[in-house]
Amino acid sequence: MSKPELIVDAKNRLGESAMWHPREQRLYWIDARAPALYRLEADNSVTTIPLPTMAGAVVPRKSGGIAIALQHGFHALDTATRQLSFIADPEPELPDNRINDGSCDRMGRFWAGTQHVTIREPRGSLYRLDPDHSVRKMLEGITVTNMVRFSPDDRTLYYADTYSDVMYALDFSLADGTISNRRVFVDTKSHPGHPDGSAVDSHGCLWNAEYGGSRVVRYTPQGKVDRIVEFPVLQPTSCCFGGSNLDTLYVTSATQRMDTAVLAQQPLAGGLFAVHVGVKGLPEAEYGASCR
Repeated sequence: MSKPELIVDAKNRLGESAMWHPREQRLYWIDARAPALYRLEADNSVTTIPLPTMAGAVVPRKSGGIAIALQHGFHALDTATRQLSFIADPEPELPDNRINDGSCDRMGRFWAGTQHVTIREPRGSLYRLDPDHSVRKMLEGITVTNMVRFSPDDRTLYYADTYSDVMYALDFSLADGTISNRRVFVDTKSHPGHPDGSAVDSHGCLWNAEYGGSRVVRYTPQGKVDRIVEFPVLQPTSCCFGGSNLDTLYVTSATQRMDTAVLAQQPLAGGLFAVHVGVKGLPEAEYGASCR
């Protein structure tokens, strides 16, 4: 396993939602708090698209471009024209909430959770945006939703409530998109950081960026710590597998809530990193696709 390497010195306030686009073969990520979409080009240059509001998650879209969760709803984004098209707002009656992390299942449904913008109370919910643009509330009473991911066999959905320091697993039905039997996957209260964004590898292990813990942790499907990758920044935020062989782990990070003295000690904070961890990931599922 290699050591993490800085790929882009992005200085993101809150880098998030690293995503390898399976058809474009390019990496996307967002800065949630200095709202912008980033794309890493083949020559390692970066294309930046400003966004109108805080952003939470970005996924590939079957019909082209991407789908993106902004503060007030799901949107489609044509990355060539930079045109945003509204899809649906799961919480129009809650203007102080925003959509945070999410991903697609392999039937093309976009799952993402909400949180209050400033108050750390369980005011958020987990939603499912179907390919027909209908939205269903799947869970409620969540403070900050993160790491919405699916097992390779499509039988388990994982998510974290970051400020509760708990990662959960639920039984998942790919056929009808239902979830049940929520249980604790990992209790992280004794860990140095908080559970943030995740990726699942081809062995079914979950890699979690530990915000405030300077590390990414690999968990077995049984919730046991299998491996720890240390990072030179305090706040890693999300991760994904990318590259032509899906064998590079890309990791975003943040500078938010860090004063000048701390930033001086962590000059790479807010950057995009890459590390070779010796295993491969899974192709990112696309919104609107039906893969089974």
